[in-house]
Amino acid sequence: MFTQHLFFKLIFIISISFFSLYADVQLIKKQNNDSKTTLLVIGGIHGDEPGGYFSAEILSTHYKINSKNLWIVPNLNQESIQKDSRGVNGDMNRKFSVIKNEDKDKKIVEEIKKIILEKNVSLVLNLHDGNGFYRKADKGSIFNPNAWGQTCVIDQCKLNPNQPFGDLSSIAVNIKERINKRLIKEHHTFDVKNTNTKFEDEAMQLSLTYFAVTNNKPAFAIESSKNLPTLAQKVFYHLLAIEEFMNIMDISFSRKFELTEENIDKLLKNYGNLSINNNISLDLTDIKKSLSYIPIKSSNNVFKFSNPLGSVVKEDEDFVVYIGNKKITSLSPQYFELVELCKNENKFDVIIDGKKVSLDKTSDINVKDNFNIVKRNGYRVNIIGFKAKDSIDESGVNVKLKDFDKRYSIDTNDKVYRVEFYKNDKFCFMSKVNFK
Repeated sequence: MFTQHLFFKLIFIISISFFSLYADVQLIKKQNNDSKTTLLVIGGIHGDEPGGYFSAEILSTHYKINSKNLWIVPNLNQESIQKDSRGVNGDMNRKFSVIKNEDKDKKIVEEIKKIILEKNVSLVLNLHDGNGFYRKADKGSIFNPNAWGQTCVIDQCKLNPNQPFGDLSSIAVNIKERINKRLIKEHHTFDVKNTNTKFEDEAMQLSLTYFAVTNNKPAFAIESSKNLPTLAQKVFYHLLAIEEFMNIMDISFSRKFELTEENIDKLLKNYGNLSINNNISLDLTDIKKSLSYIPIKSSNNVFKFSNPLGSVVKEDEDFVVYIGNKKITSLSPQYFELVELCKNENKFDVIIDGKKVSLDKTSDINVKDNFNIVKRNGYRVNIIGFKAKDSIDESGVNVKLKDFDKRYSIDTNDKVYRVEFYKNDKFCFMSKVNFK
């Protein structure tokens, strides 16, 4: 049974080399067979630092790794991300030295430790958003030595002498110099912050990066500034830093967009797709804030997202859909028994603008003027929002956009509507009609 705080971690990512779901940690592997060199990127250890986990999301969905390996944990602390909280169970980044058995974060912390210690992991990046803009000299409340924003953080200067990527200080200086050549604003300059953790910072001795370096794993934290005006700017600097680390590690990558604030802003507004029980498909990018009477099972529903930050939480009677810390929509359920369809039942015929076509279940019906679901014995069709007169089965009827009540549209532009298929009063699947 669902509870108010239960959230789902079953995620489907397209266009990746390998997807691994530990019991509590989502790990995305983009791998090649030419090398064991692996960069591990971790986002979301603090749920109120969206620059880090939205950067990991774009890295997961829009980058191709052509040589060597990239592993990504986009949402380490997912419940805290949903609630936009630093840590609903306390600061997770202070639990890597000692953690109590009853701590609710214990499983996650122990699993990410195992991932960090895997033989193939060559370098670890932990993504954060920090306060202010770090400066070695005190220049006010925002620009000062106590700030964390716009830094490449190291715990010490070097690891063992022959350790690959073990000269942490030189690498960090190299990274900050490369970033500073591509600043959006002049005052966004990056610098290196050495916490000298072993001797000067007891709190950092409990952190993820210090756990890594004490186990001879090169590790850095990247901190964009919380004082940057837009999420897109935070993500820009994170991705820029990650790309420079990949360059240093000779990890070849490609992307189909130019790395600019404007392009990142567009990507951040694309929330991807949600599949429910493999018989409902919803585009989340332009979806209304709430949808009613969604036909699902009374329990054991399977929610799959194309976006790795996607999750669902049961709140009262509704299922609330999140992308990261953003509440995208609320789904009010109507419970049905589902039909187990045969292979030849997974298609339906429809006449679109006068032309008959056969479509796979859940496929969109893209229409310019009108459509007509072809009747099929034993099935009935319910076109949600169609202003029909006393019709039990709405197949075999020509339908135009003007025939819909806009209150029932899926999208904010009132151009997309649900078409539901039933067999013997059991739910089969849902398609969508999209008026272009």
